[in-house]
Amino acid sequence: MNTSAAAASAPNPTAALRMLAYSSLGLVMFFLPVEIAGKTTILFDHAATWLATQQRPLAIAFVLALMAWGAASPFISGRWRASTTATVFSALKVLGLVLALMYLTGTGPAVLFQKDMLPFLFDKLALTVGLIVPLGAVALAFLVGFGLLELVGVLMQPVMRPIWRTPGHSAIDAVASFVGSYSVGLLITNRVYLEGKYTAREAAIIATGFSTVSAAFMIIVAKTLNLMGAWNFYFWSTFVIAFAVTAITAWIPPISRMDNSGGVSDTLPVGRSRWQAAWDAGMHQARSAPSLWRVLSENLRDGIAMASAVVPTILAVGLIGLLLARYTPVFDLLGLLLVPFVWIAGLAEPMLTAKALASGLAEMFLPAIQLKGADPVVRYVAAVVSVSSVLFFSGSIPCVLATRIPLSLRQMVAVWFVRTVLSLLMAAAIGHFALAQGWIA
Repeated sequence: MNTSAAAASAPNPTAALRMLAYSSLGLVMFFLPVEIAGKTTILFDHAATWLATQQRPLAIAFVLALMAWGAASPFISGRWRASTTATVFSALKVLGLVLALMYLTGTGPAVLFQKDMLPFLFDKLALTVGLIVPLGAVALAFLVGFGLLELVGVLMQPVMRPIWRTPGHSAIDAVASFVGSYSVGLLITNRVYLEGKYTAREAAIIATGFSTVSAAFMIIVAKTLNLMGAWNFYFWSTFVIAFAVTAITAWIPPISRMDNSGGVSDTLPVGRSRWQAAWDAGMHQARSAPSLWRVLSENLRDGIAMASAVVPTILAVGLIGLLLARYTPVFDLLGLLLVPFVWIAGLAEPMLTAKALASGLAEMFLPAIQLKGADPVVRYVAAVVSVSSVLFFSGSIPCVLATRIPLSLRQMVAVWFVRTVLSLLMAAAIGHFALAQGWIA
């Protein structure tokens, strides 16, 4: 046994207690749904909901401060000059702040105040993300700061690497996204990428493949499309389809062509079993991690920085996308590209269905709104594709662009199209079978 392995495996009750106690707390906060006031979700989501509803003036003031800082910081630091994309998104952050002030003061054209425009974007997305990301960042300290990430990473390596081309610890990202939200998943991904534990390609696979909307939002989609009677079937089939699609997109362009240098080694230490190596890795991190208060403060700082970049962009990009979807033929034209696949899938009204699914690029909830009166298979496909496509302009795309993950807008749109086509075909096949079996109606 080499010296480092021997040191890692030496008994250290303090480090073991630190890893087990803090990691257990992180698992509870991220993965244990709790019912409070009739709503079942994870703890810090409950905290965000309480702030947004019971302390609304305070929550709005906090989110406005985040947006003001997010809008000002690129110009203070000079980052707005870095590239054309940086310039555009710096301007969009300013626009987002202006839109928030317009909404809160009731100033502006009536079209902006329709319930699925600024009220939806601010109350359901911007306010929620602005609260969840900083709270999630604090909870994240317990989940990834004291050895659990490293322990799970070694154990899950034989599963994650050959199928999804990602290291084992990406399994935590995947589950956190499904239970929490894409903003939380991307917060984890960005943090781990900056620590050098993901390559650019691995981070891109996770950001575009695992960072879906939360299970809680899936309930809203299922209710809208009248699928709550088949909730378990819908949830688990969507989970399988989303991860199956990711297993394909990880091996094809544009993601397959991204830089894959760096990251973590898959090689086990000489003379150590996988479990022993996993325990060693976790213990090493538990011993070497800074104090809890330092980790908490660093994570809170990162969460506030990410939220300040994301929230104003969500308002601006989301509103532009929703206006384009409603008043222009942009997404109708995009839908034409999906018509052949909808026809192959045997779905009713191919043109209408294709256009509705294409509108999911603007906001993932739009297909559910437009297809809520369709036949059962189309409704099921819309529910699955809304989640499995992952990327949309009113939420996840601005979140990705706020990270350091080197994904361009063009790459994300390409990934969205591939994911939408694959999800559509898989969901249609399963939907037809489920209808024949009487699982959906």
